[in-house]
Amino acid sequence: MSQIPTSALAQVADYFKVLSELSRLQVLCVLKSGAKNVTEIIEETGLGQANVSKHLKILAQAGIVKRQPQGVSVYYHLADPMIFDLCELVCQRLEVQLHEQAQQVKTLHQLRANP
Repeated sequence: MSQIPTSALAQVADYFKVLSELSRLQVLCVLKSGAKNVTEIIEETGLGQANVSKHLKILAQAGIVKRQPQGVSVYYHLADPMIFDLCELVCQRLEVQLHEQAQQVKTLHQLRANP
């Protein structure tokens, strides 16, 4: 990553900032199954209308979701479903870390039991 210009790294950091909010991740998980309007997203996430609208605006500005007007409603869908590949990589890494921590705890318990 040392070859990547600072301006590009700033864009990467901004992208991760957008993904660093729990409510936005909840919205993305709802959209994984297909396009939804704000009402449907509210029902599935339990978030308030203002909250969902704010997060959809941020996700749209980042190019992660797209808006599609249909009659009197606006439907939101994922601009790039590959976002879940990134999430899967993070989940796999967290799983490895948790396993390593569990092993360390087990070792500590064994050391305590056998002084």
